[in-house]
Amino acid sequence: MLSVIQTIIVRGSLCLLLNPLLGLSPALGSPATQWAWPGADPGGGHYSEATQITPQNVNDLTVAWIHRSGDFRAGNNFRDGFDEPGPLQSGWQATPIVIGDKLIICTPFNRIIAVDSQTGEERWSYSVGGNIDDYPMPRCRGVTQWKNTAVAPDSPCHRVVIAPIFDARVIGLDAHTGVQCPFGNQASIDLKNGLSPHAPSDYMLNTPPAIINNLLITGGSVVDNLSTDVPSGVVRAYNLMTGQMEWDWEPLAKPLGPSTDSAATDSPAPKPTAKPDYQPGTTNVWSYISVDPVLDRVYVPTGNTSPDYYGGHREGSDDYSSSVVALDTKTGQVIWHFQTVHHDIWDFDVPSQPTLFEYQRGQDLVLGLAQTTKQGYVFLLDRTTGEPLFPVEERPVPQGAVSGDYTAATQPVPTKPRSLFELPNVTDTTWGLTFWDEAACAETLSQLRYEGAFTPPSEQGSLHMPSAFGGQNWGGPAIDPERGTLVVNTQHLGTIVQMIPREQCAPGSQPDPIAEGVFLDEASEGTPYCNRRWLGFVSPLGAPCTPPPWGTLAGINIITGDVDWQVPLGTSRDMAPFPFWFIDGAPNLGGPTVTKSGLTFIAATTDHFLRAFATETGEELWKARLPTSAHGLPITYEVATGEQYVVIAAGGHGALGTPPGDYLIAYTLKK
Repeated sequence: MLSVIQTIIVRGSLCLLLNPLLGLSPALGSPATQWAWPGADPGGGHYSEATQITPQNVNDLTVAWIHRSGDFRAGNNFRDGFDEPGPLQSGWQATPIVIGDKLIICTPFNRIIAVDSQTGEERWSYSVGGNIDDYPMPRCRGVTQWKNTAVAPDSPCHRVVIAPIFDARVIGLDAHTGVQCPFGNQASIDLKNGLSPHAPSDYMLNTPPAIINNLLITGGSVVDNLSTDVPSGVVRAYNLMTGQMEWDWEPLAKPLGPSTDSAATDSPAPKPTAKPDYQPGTTNVWSYISVDPVLDRVYVPTGNTSPDYYGGHREGSDDYSSSVVALDTKTGQVIWHFQTVHHDIWDFDVPSQPTLFEYQRGQDLVLGLAQTTKQGYVFLLDRTTGEPLFPVEERPVPQGAVSGDYTAATQPVPTKPRSLFELPNVTDTTWGLTFWDEAACAETLSQLRYEGAFTPPSEQGSLHMPSAFGGQNWGGPAIDPERGTLVVNTQHLGTIVQMIPREQCAPGSQPDPIAEGVFLDEASEGTPYCNRRWLGFVSPLGAPCTPPPWGTLAGINIITGDVDWQVPLGTSRDMAPFPFWFIDGAPNLGGPTVTKSGLTFIAATTDHFLRAFATETGEELWKARLPTSAHGLPITYEVATGEQYVVIAAGGHGALGTPPGDYLIAYTLKK
């Protein structure tokens, strides 16, 4: 059998061949100098061919520059609670991209900034404006780019930054000057068209769209647990040359409008787009979309039909929920879909970008797709057919949903890789900093329904492990094609969900809290229940009731499906007072980046560090203290003079209770 290094096709080389299909050009530079897309590649992967920084010299990294935008605000967070009036604190989850000699990134306040990639000096900024108070949790995860071939290379608006705006618009900006570029005769693309009436914060755009040729493809972020009448989760494609919609895909097994004959294997053709009238409450696509020029497909990760924890009203509207769906790029027709959760009533959205990879198996070229999930499962699929590369078993799960709802009899579980949420040496359900703390956690658990994974929500209150935060979340995995390794970070925590009958949902009539910690009361209008959701299963001292590690990093062999290593990620520092900094494995949201030289960079943790690991072994090799936590992807690139930089945005996170900030920090080797 050929070695992994021989059998894996290097995605960077493949991308160079596909540049004309993606609307790019060799002007982007060598693969080592690029970070052209939020996920490094249009199909994800977070991989760089830069090799100046190695496992041998990574300890020589030092701060090269820091840029501060000023775009952050203090406020309430989910760890300290909501005792004070006022907004939620800001958080920064953005990943910059590289265009020429500039890094371009968005801030939580609807501002797009370009800085010099070598010095951090600000080159331009563009403020979209709008009332930020309309958005309780403003956020932007990044921008992307498009090359307008109808414009001369040295003219304005040839290289265009495509920016998502949280008022559900997409704008274009000249990459060199920041001046706004129209799409045909349209100043922007407005995704509110065709949606049901809604408040501004009910439908936002905070993840950059996918771009292929002159086509922009996007979903939208729909508010959770508000009502059954929130805006539709429709996915739409727009022609960037004209600003006009080319096709739409509403994730319903039976479209509402008339359809035409279709060659798709999974659904009829999209409904006509002249007068869109999209059904409220349908499954949405809020995370990163992948494009595949080889097969001319789009891969979308779907969320849930609204609301999350009750589904008795859905009547088939969740057929595409919690799935990976392959769409035809030209028409939007469904080619195949793979559902990771049946009748999802746990908020187990497919949260991350479907990540594409290739390898040779005998005489066959395997075109693969890796999908991480909130359950802690990683599904490895053949992206041509949607079939699993390793067997997936339908396993019985706990039954007994609330009145009016039901649970699926079985749920899909991959035989390989093993669950990353379940750790071989961790078997206890509760844990505490002290014996008293652990006893309090055990007492809380005794009042809850808990029968393992997929315990249904209940009026009693149910412990969900993993939680709606994951397992894995939006950061997604990295793939090292040199070593055939998929690198994945996982969160090992639980949350509590309690279903409350509608007649008890009025203020003052709800039951007393059944657990410690911060909780949200959510309306879920249009169903027989509202719900109460604790943001963590925590002790009276505020520590997780589940045993550490609360976060891990793992390396998976994508050819054999084996988990080669899994190590704690982060520590309890910045989460607990000294001297309780010694606990390994921290809550985390974000993702890893890998390099050809064998390094994995990741921040993501509640402790304020950026770390480097050896991709082959999982050994931690280096860490740098940050001003606050960082929850975007670290990126890396080389500049014209040969220096390699590693850059991370550190801005905290309201859900994790880490301090807000506005730090864009670059590291390079000491001179």
